Amino acid sequence: MKPASFEYQRAASVAEALSAMRDPALAAKPIAGGQSLGPMLNLRLARPPRLVDISGVEELRRVEDCGAFVRFGAAVTHARIEDEAGAYGGVAPLARVARGIAYRAVRNRGTIGGSLALADPAAEYPACAVALDAVFILKSKASERRVKAEQFFKGLFETELKPGELLVAAEFPLAKPGDRSVFLELTRRHGDYAIIGLAAYNERHAFLGVGDRPALFSFEKDLEKAKKTLKTSLKPCADLYHSAAAKLHLAGVLLERAWNTP
Repeated sequence: MKPASFEYQRAASVAEALSAMRDPALAAKPIAGGQSLGPMLNLRLARPPRLVDISGVEELRRVEDCGAFVRFGAAVTHARIEDEAGAYGGVAPLARVARGIAYRAVRNRGTIGGSLALADPAAEYPACAVALDAVFILKSKASERRVKAEQFFKGLFETELKPGELLVAAEFPLAKPGDRSVFLELTRRHGDYAIIGLAAYNERHAFLGVGDRPALFSFEKDLEKAKKTLKTSLKPCADLYHSAAAKLHLAGVLLERAWNTP
């Protein structure tokens, strides 16, 4: 299938993008890499009357070391994160996440902002953002607000974004001496969506692929207690290939692996 007809506008700045999105009657959608929205348009699962292309907005393509955190513009590609995030010790897991996304051609187009705003519960960036206690910058024509990742994800493909708002950046805190971060996932093949995944930062552990949003747990420094808590508290959803019981078992496997990762 092909997309329904729509109006296309290429924005040169954030202000221009927000102006193009401010009319609620148009229900305009921003597009950067289009790796998620493109297929939805082709299948006519999404039919926005207007698309606002933000891929060329310089402000949204920046990676900035701000001292206590690294700020990734929403239009920063997976490929750039794969190549550069490892240079920032505190956000090194993001490079690991980016390497596991599909293949390089997709990573050259897809963006971190697109993944976060889509809020696919099987995607890796949302869980990583929750575990690392990231902060998202949401901007509208009239205001700007900062929302913690944990509060941003509301449900299946549902977020804190309001009509006319744009996710412009995500800020990931840099690790302090002694901090520890891990990202692990189990997939059938490289590049596939994970059966289940785990992002961990110190005591914060966020599982992906278990429900309608990342599932966050805070564990004390006792593996056996953590495994018992997981068994009684995590309620994963089954999918087409794996039962809830299988996912719960695999969550325990990842938890133990994360615990024993140097």
